Amino acid sequence: MTGGIKVKQLRDIPISVLDLAPIKEGSTAADSFHNTLDLARHAEEWGYKRYWLAEHHNMAGVASSATSLVISHVAAGTHSIRVGSGGIMLSNHAPLMIAEQFGTLESLYPGRIDLGLGRAPGSDQAASRALRRGLGSDGSEFPEQLSELRAYFDPNGAGSRPLGVRAVPGEGLNIPIWLLGSSGFSAQLAGQLGLPFAFASHFAPDYLLPALQLYRSSFKPSAALSKPHVMVGLGATAADTVEEARRLATSQQQQFLNIIRGRTGMLQPPVDSMDGLWSMQEKAILQNKQNYSIAGDPSALQERLLQIVEETDADEFIIASQIFDHSAQLHSYELIAQLFKEN
Repeated sequence: MTGGIKVKQLRDIPISVLDLAPIKEGSTAADSFHNTLDLARHAEEWGYKRYWLAEHHNMAGVASSATSLVISHVAAGTHSIRVGSGGIMLSNHAPLMIAEQFGTLESLYPGRIDLGLGRAPGSDQAASRALRRGLGSDGSEFPEQLSELRAYFDPNGAGSRPLGVRAVPGEGLNIPIWLLGSSGFSAQLAGQLGLPFAFASHFAPDYLLPALQLYRSSFKPSAALSKPHVMVGLGATAADTVEEARRLATSQQQQFLNIIRGRTGMLQPPVDSMDGLWSMQEKAILQNKQNYSIAGDPSALQERLLQIVEETDADEFIIASQIFDHSAQLHSYELIAQLFKEN
């Protein structure tokens, strides 16, 4: 206790998995889906609360483009872990279709489905044009689309859905909606609507603390939530030694390096050193981007995680871990789970 206020410990904070369903060099999307389900089953066993999958398009190294289908694949192969989207990029879709898809998922797997929503396209410009053909949206209509989507779930028909249009299945179902973001826009909107908020600090660290402050200061209690609820996204790679964890993390660093260079590709094997792969400028940019990405043994992770708890007062963490070797990825998530149980 400090001044009458309980200081959060790691064991007080639920943890979840964010999976991009990576397609690794030399493998296929089918291999990715097999690994995703295997990881989800282990995550359920180790006590993770949620298993979220992200919508991305036109990326050779990401298999979760048809996000709702992969969510169903994971939910069908597990028993109790919550499964959802981290997130669905609403600007790519008609809100009615998302209401029907997630109404179907909730009907198939009751009490286990989360609907996390993002405003960004999750793709490049060419793919965005292909996805949004006929939708007439550039992402600026997100608040209106969100209002329409929420109205489809409302059994009383409140909100901005078209007259006479219903989501079947979907209407009357209680599917938790989260807003996801990497800036202040969704943070403020989530606060004003009284919705839970998840921040992608694993790739937008500079905006994390301002966004959390904006969310909490603008929060208005709602039927969904009585007080602010924040989930912080972290990149984390755990291994038995710091050296091995740092080596494993080079797969994710190579992925970020490709993004910085404006290209995509399959997840690459780890390397002993990134020297020679990046320029000094790229190294500086990437290291700044990874301020909330941790690689180390359990002791090193614990030290940094406790700092992040103090900085953010997070209610939950969601862990993204892009590790090339599947067995090493499983071991990383197991070590992280043990860390949160024991501290």
